[in-house]
Amino acid sequence: MSTLTTNYLTPTGREEAWRFTPLSRLKGLHDAATVVADHISLSSHSVPDGVTISTQPSVETPPNSLTDDLVVQRVRDGASRVTVLAIAANAAPQSPIFLTRESGSSAQLSRTVIRAGVNSHATVVVENVGTGTFAEEIEMILEPGSHLHFVTLQEWDNDAVHLGRHHAIVGRDATFTSVVVTVGGSLVRLLPTVEYAGPGASAELYGLYFAGSGQHLEHRIHVDHNLPDGKSRVNYKGALSGDGAHTVWIGDVFIRAAAERTDTYELNRNLLLSDGARADSVPNLEIETGDIVGAGHASTTGRFDDEQLFYLESRGIPAAEAKRLVIRGFFLEILSKIGIETIEERIMNRIDQELSKVTIA
Repeated sequence: MSTLTTNYLTPTGREEAWRFTPLSRLKGLHDAATVVADHISLSSHSVPDGVTISTQPSVETPPNSLTDDLVVQRVRDGASRVTVLAIAANAAPQSPIFLTRESGSSAQLSRTVIRAGVNSHATVVVENVGTGTFAEEIEMILEPGSHLHFVTLQEWDNDAVHLGRHHAIVGRDATFTSVVVTVGGSLVRLLPTVEYAGPGASAELYGLYFAGSGQHLEHRIHVDHNLPDGKSRVNYKGALSGDGAHTVWIGDVFIRAAAERTDTYELNRNLLLSDGARADSVPNLEIETGDIVGAGHASTTGRFDDEQLFYLESRGIPAAEAKRLVIRGFFLEILSKIGIETIEERIMNRIDQELSKVTIA
């Protein structure tokens, strides 16, 4: 069991990083006085050639993987065992590597490290199901020339609480693609973050979330362009339906003075399906050099496109079905980035189930 051992102060809700988060619903994960179990592991039923999964007592944190998030620091202090997934240099598994987690009844911590070897190509899928309360950190280290496609699925039961950070360190000429899907949980707060360890690195961060009545789903992205010739794309889409449904999207892109010839763009779109739902969207872009290829951001929140609905209804499609078709089309761009048909169908089926419970305004 573990308590927080650092000097970080327990958040009060007045801090910028926590101002949108309902602290009373975190079940003590943010509170230094709360005792939690020190480990919950990820498991895989099959491991392809060129890949190893092990449990280690500790793993050194890379020097450029610093964090001031109290919950993440708690994971680092308290998780006595670390799940390490290593992809060998030049390995290219033909099938995805699946890691599955089922949380328990008590609050728990989890730390995972994924290492993609030089010039390796792999897809890693993390599946979160069931119920429980837990905090995690997943660190991904991409060696030069590697390609890592990372998919994380939050398909929790609707009473789960999940706080976590997914941090990628992308090496020279490496390519990192992340797809975050959050369609379950009472409260989910994720921090997808990227830093660069070599020039010519690229990162694409995609996200899909659907919040129903009473759910709080929060995604806080940070891309730190700290080296030249880097590229990043961020595209998150969400839909909200039901009283008290709340989503938060924070997109921070920082282009440092040394990050010349950076090419970046971030986008967040939210679709409000009923009254009583709230979407907070805050894109931020900080630039310290004028020598860039491009940099921009956009954010939209609104209801249906009346022209789309009119087009469908004029062809005999009932209004309720037309709205569902529009929602499916809205999510299709992100769903297609998963690249695994069975998962794409499963996620869309869950969204359809949630839509069947509500009357779309």
